[in-house]
Amino acid sequence: MNGDHELGMAATKLRPPASPIRLVERPRLGSLLSNALAKSIPLILVSAPAGSGKSTLVAAWALGQDRPVAWLQIEASDSDPVSFWSSLVAAIGRCRPEVRSTVGPLVIGAQGDERVVVSAIVNAVIDVSEPLIVVIDDYHLIDSGRVHRGVERLIDLCPPQLTVVICTRVDPPFRLGRMRVRNRLDEVRADDLRFDTGEATALLGASAGALSAQRLDDLCSRTEGWAAGLVLAGLSLERAADPNQFVEAFRGDDQLVVGYLSDELLDAMSAGDRQRLLETAVLDHLTGRLIDAVTGSVDGTGWLADVANRNQLIVRLDSTGEWFRYHHLLRDLLLLEARRTIPTRLPELHCRAAEWFAANGDSHQAVVHRFAAGDIPGAIQLMYSVGPDLLGRGQIRTLRGFLEQARDAATTDTACALGWGWCEYLSSRYESAQHWLGIAMDVAPPSFDPLIAAPLRINLALGSGDIATALDCAQLASASGDLWQRPAELATAVGAAYTWAGMHADARLALTVALGRCKAEQRMTAHVLTLIYVAIDEVEHGDNATAHAAAVEAVAVAASFGLANYHGVAPAFAIRGHTQTDPDEARADVTQALEIGRRATTDLGLAYVLMTCGDTLLDLGDDSGTALIVEARARIERCIDPGIAGRHLARVESRHHLRSPSTDTAGSHRVRLTERELAVLRYLPTKLSQRDIAAALYVSMNTVKTHANAIFRKLDVSDRKSAVQAARDRHLL
Repeated sequence: MNGDHELGMAATKLRPPASPIRLVERPRLGSLLSNALAKSIPLILVSAPAGSGKSTLVAAWALGQDRPVAWLQIEASDSDPVSFWSSLVAAIGRCRPEVRSTVGPLVIGAQGDERVVVSAIVNAVIDVSEPLIVVIDDYHLIDSGRVHRGVERLIDLCPPQLTVVICTRVDPPFRLGRMRVRNRLDEVRADDLRFDTGEATALLGASAGALSAQRLDDLCSRTEGWAAGLVLAGLSLERAADPNQFVEAFRGDDQLVVGYLSDELLDAMSAGDRQRLLETAVLDHLTGRLIDAVTGSVDGTGWLADVANRNQLIVRLDSTGEWFRYHHLLRDLLLLEARRTIPTRLPELHCRAAEWFAANGDSHQAVVHRFAAGDIPGAIQLMYSVGPDLLGRGQIRTLRGFLEQARDAATTDTACALGWGWCEYLSSRYESAQHWLGIAMDVAPPSFDPLIAAPLRINLALGSGDIATALDCAQLASASGDLWQRPAELATAVGAAYTWAGMHADARLALTVALGRCKAEQRMTAHVLTLIYVAIDEVEHGDNATAHAAAVEAVAVAASFGLANYHGVAPAFAIRGHTQTDPDEARADVTQALEIGRRATTDLGLAYVLMTCGDTLLDLGDDSGTALIVEARARIERCIDPGIAGRHLARVESRHHLRSPSTDTAGSHRVRLTERELAVLRYLPTKLSQRDIAAALYVSMNTVKTHANAIFRKLDVSDRKSAVQAARDRHLL
């Protein structure tokens, strides 16, 4: 979900909480924050235990600033790097709309890569001279090392006009000592946040009037100035027969609070209020309609406003009084009490919340509550829409977390198995991805559309250099006749299969569809890859000018999406370098192509980059290109069926006298194969050995060898892989 145009709850992530009814002015703390701001210190760290008043302090201070303040309220789901950076960019975008429009798509395209995203944020902020404050609240909920590294890098690169304020219960794993030495950090700690007697008097309001000055001092001492402890004490003081005696017995530590909630706060409420508090403890955020849906009430909006007015531990999240949340400390303790007193009702409450979120267009939260309810089948049903959405937004960590909660059920459900397949594929674990794809197909119901799995199947086949399998799947997709109505990833994958198979007309048609779908669906990675396949296809068919233009566009689009360092972009740099007229620019492109291309974990794409870069260097008189071509040959030999890549490499080797010239003149003469030879030919693109082929055809291995040699002779090739592509070029396969 994005910003203010989405469900109201999401927008509250990007706003500071509303001021409590009884806001205590704390100028001494405001001065600490303002002094750090005046010194242009990039990080202000507000670190203290729960209930210390961190968020209230910073929100009140931010309200009084004469410069824009971007606010991000962290949730547990923001540990996914894509979610975190998307949310942070959206928060900044409320003050700097151009940052959201330029950096937002880049976050998804770069899959939350902090090396890309942080630089883009810094560059966007530098372009505007006006100062900006960015507040990140509840940062302790982040448990991702990637996010921590990115935020620390953001602080290291902070321009003078940017100040980051982090509110957290525990110190983040930054190199804080280094920051202190370099004067890049200012801190507000628990000792600073303690309420003194005067501030405590203001916080307690009328309740303080029943206490002597000595007892007020004692109360501050017993609570150690802890804001939550003082608030809880104030609630009891309103009912205490002897306020001074109450202070003598009060202890403001966590253990007391647990007992207080069960023995004092909850017991002192009406049965209806108590019940509703416990029932709504399952919710991260509260609004009247949601409360009614979960508890079966009809006055949720009014009840919520009334309770919030009476209890400062219920935090108002917006100026309209629509969305609230329980103070984290209060919610934790309400959940403990709910698990103790109404444990059997909690699954039902989560299910009601899931139904409300689903009906209001928030399937992500609906899945969260289905899993919390233990309703794995219900959660899995929602994964049919949530899974592809998370994949499209690059939130692989979040998707993996959902799939882990599905546990063994993932082995019996096609959507979950495919989700696992994509997670493993995008993590370069191809054997595991193939395993999950197999499970998905094994458990698929008769009504399952196999084209849903086609993009993963094609990508895995291409990754292993198995063009025949990829081509079979691509032709099945094309035969459906509705490629233009399918997701962009399918058209891109189909275009890739046709490109590597050397089927120019089919490739051009599929890639044209893919470009349109990518733009319509804003699929960044697929868009870049589609342009790269266009470039490869045009090079293969001799149109270097068109290939160069496509490669130039691919690099530019990749850079705009934060994908310039993605290993899949390496062929674009290689082709741009090969079709350059300036030698220095060509060498620079070769260097970049090799640097990022070597991150690839599949043979086909890397072999293409190596051979193209080697060819370019040899054309420039640089003999180091020979080693690259030799390496490319080793990669090609590992491919089952490398398609045009094998033929292209043979041409490069021949042109630079690294191998005997190929006599293959694909398509220049008619070839007639016997029925027996055609039968053997159909097995050549597979992994089967000659002995296996013989067994499949019920003939001797010598017969297979004889037919294979005849095929090679008639096609003017010297090996099995070249024969496959030559036969494909002549439409024999």
